[in-house]
Amino acid sequence: MALTYSVLDQSPISEGSSPQEALKQTAILAQKAERWGYTRFWVSEHHDAATLAGSSPEVLIAHLGAVTKSIRLGSGGVMLPHYAAFKIAENFKLLEALYPNRIDAGVGRAPGGMPRASYALNEGKKRDTSQFPAQIDDLRMYLTDSIPEEHPYYGMKATPVTKHSPPIWMLGSSENSAKLAAEKGLPYMFAHFINGEGGQQFAQEYRKHFKPHKESKPHVGFAIFVVCQETPEEAERVASSMDLSLCMGAQGMPSKGTPPPETAMAYPYSKFEKLLVAENRRRMVVGTPDQVVDRLEVLAAEYGADEVMLVSSAYDFNDKLKTFQLVAEEMQKRQ
Repeated sequence: MALTYSVLDQSPISEGSSPQEALKQTAILAQKAERWGYTRFWVSEHHDAATLAGSSPEVLIAHLGAVTKSIRLGSGGVMLPHYAAFKIAENFKLLEALYPNRIDAGVGRAPGGMPRASYALNEGKKRDTSQFPAQIDDLRMYLTDSIPEEHPYYGMKATPVTKHSPPIWMLGSSENSAKLAAEKGLPYMFAHFINGEGGQQFAQEYRKHFKPHKESKPHVGFAIFVVCQETPEEAERVASSMDLSLCMGAQGMPSKGTPPPETAMAYPYSKFEKLLVAENRRRMVVGTPDQVVDRLEVLAAEYGADEVMLVSSAYDFNDKLKTFQLVAEEMQKRQ
């Protein structure tokens, strides 16, 4: 099967811009991604995040469905331990009713924000991730209308009732998430843009231990930061904004959003920060179209991947659009 390409957008806010503008840009990017031939478009969940506008993927997906026609839409992802599986099932069945055969229910167990947000989401209680595997079973049960007779909720349905149920995707950045995806027979998307180490091995373990659920087959993808421009120099200039953003975030430094390249390139990095930037580059691919796609294909071979999901950020939205356009054009040349 040919390698497919998809998009994950975090609705990043550039310095001097606004959350409203970032969300408008996400919608424009979804329309462009559809036109350029990307397979799916996912949006993320971040809480109490001043530099990322996407806090509720289900709400944003509903809007994206209204402004696109065919591209698959999904969550990358819903942080299930914060919520009742039944309510998440209802959200995604409603989306499925609105946009049939276009919806992916991507879920993860990460907090999606700092501890105070987790406490707020859980009414002052500590977030309990120990129930996550059982929540996955419950979510599938509700999505597929398969509550067994012995279950106390037998006869109940997550509504609206739909002809098809959205597939559940397991998202993760650790070996545990890969093992759980294999155990549950779910497609797996590894967050290489969060953890640039070990994903290839985790993907191999996933395939090795995969247990089909009703004839499901293993499917591996990895999501990675990408900056692609027409020249290496321009790619480095655009990527400098992401370098500084990630560096600041890792150190808990206050940020007004994605900084302009001029600020990033003039920033006086300490010795430690230079090492941090170099380490973060393991989560990124930066270069010209042929350089970027060459590297993505090498990584895909290492992962045994079926799919590559691109994540990108740039101070100038036009530079961000160019990344996705150039990768798509290069990808199409090679098909």
